Parts: sequence; C-alpha cells; structure tokens
Amino acid sequence: MTRRDALKTIAAAGGMALAGANSAAAAGAPGGRTFVLVHGAWHGGWCWQRVADRLTQAGHRVFTPTQTGLGERRHLMSRAITLDTFTLDVANLIEMEDLGDVVLVGHSFGGCALSGVADRMPERIRRLVYLDAMIVEPGRKPFDALPAEGVAARIKAAEESSGGLSLPAPAAAAFGVTDAADAAWLERHLTPQPLSTYLSPLNVNGPIGNGLAATYIGCVAPAYAALNSSRDWARNRKGFDYEELAACHDAMVSAPDALTARLLDIAAH
Repeated sequence: MTRRDALKTIAAAGGMALAGANSAAAAGAPGGRTFVLVHGAWHGGWCWQRVADRLTQAGHRVFTPTQTGLGERRHLMSRAITLDTFTLDVANLIEMEDLGDVVLVGHSFGGCALSGVADRMPERIRRLVYLDAMIVEPGRKPFDALPAEGVAARIKAAEESSGGLSLPAPAAAAFGVTDAADAAWLERHLTPQPLSTYLSPLNVNGPIGNGLAATYIGCVAPAYAALNSSRDWARNRKGFDYEELAACHDAMVSAPDALTARLLDIAAH
C-alpha cells in the first residue's frame, strides 16, 4: 500500500468514526464518557447537533433522544403525553442501549425528565447537569414553577392555536438567539409542545437529583426570565454545584464551543 493509499484509508476510517453521535469508535475511545443530552420544550434531539458533534470528535459517546410529540416524533402529539412519558423516553433509551455511568444533561424543560430519570435509575448515572433547566418540586406541575402571568398567556395561546392540545413555538428571539442564520435554523425545526406536559405532576419519590452529583448551569447572557426561580433554587440548594455561562438560553445553538468545554470539564470530575 502506498503512503497516499494509507492516508486515504485513515481518512475514510476517521470519517466513519465521526459519522454519528452514537459512533462505536467514540464509545471505545480511552477515557470516553457517555452523554445523554435531553432537549427542552418545542425542541428535539436535533438542537444538540453542534454540541454532539464536538463531544463525539473529542472521543465520547453521545445520545440525543427526542421526546414524544416533538421534532421527528411530532406525529405522536397527544393530550395523553405527561412528564412520566418524557421520563420514560429517556429512561427507556438508557435501558435499551445498556448505558451506565451516564452524564445526563437536561436543557430547560428537559430538567423535568432529568429529575424523573434520576429517581428511577440512579445507579446508571454518573452526574446530572441541569442546563438553564426548569426545576419542578416533587408532586408539583411545571406551570407551578412559572410566573402566573406567563402561565395564563401560554394557556391562552394553546387554546387559540390548537384547542388546548399544544403550545405554539415562540420565535427564536424568545430563547435569546439573535443571529439571523441561527434563528432561521431554529425556527424551521421548533414544533408545538404538548400542553399536557405542563399540567401533569412530577412523580418522583425522593428529592430533586436523588442525591446524585449535580451541576446547574445558568445561562445569563441574557437570562431567560421564566427560569429565574429555578436558577435561584439551584443557587441556594445544598448538594448542587451552581455556575453560570455567558450565553443565551439556547447555548447549544449560540455557544456550542463554550458549552462543550463546560460539559467536558464537568464530566471529568
């Protein structure tokens, strides 16, 4: 084999290794971690594309599930979808893929599923990372964690757009995304959120985080006002590491390099 042929073979092998977020090569990399990245309301697994690519290229295994009724699973929209459904979406992925020592990351509304999974299978989780995430106390509903005026506006929008079935997706600017190309990409992919997920309780037996190592990353440039109470909760909660990232709420879109660096640092400990 000539040197040129050898280089072509190496390049082809490298391309195969980076072909997907669940690359077997990445899974076998020395010191590699397993990340499960959970999206927030109106989003889907697609929103993690930039971060997932960077983590995979760094030698880690990455899964980005889409929750029922959203993204490529929007055809499953139903009034029967609850927080338990979202928890099972993630828990079943972890079980079916035989994952362990997982760095479980939940963005925004994804914090609810994070808390649910931590309660169901703590033995499979290495660390929880609540990324500018919603914190809902056990037995409470997501709407309980939001300002009353915001709740009323969302219910009104759901009634007007779908007869109360779903919440229409807001503009990208609502998440702090101002770059024109990023905003256009985001708005092409956002889909309605099942209203029922905001009306159902978080069914967990233990405290939030279930005693697992947990980090809360508050995105503060600008801060997403709807989550002020959740950030305050994490900032003052014993057992939670709290830190801030100078990025907008959708940091995985606007600041993938900075976010990836933070996740790698957190996962290393």
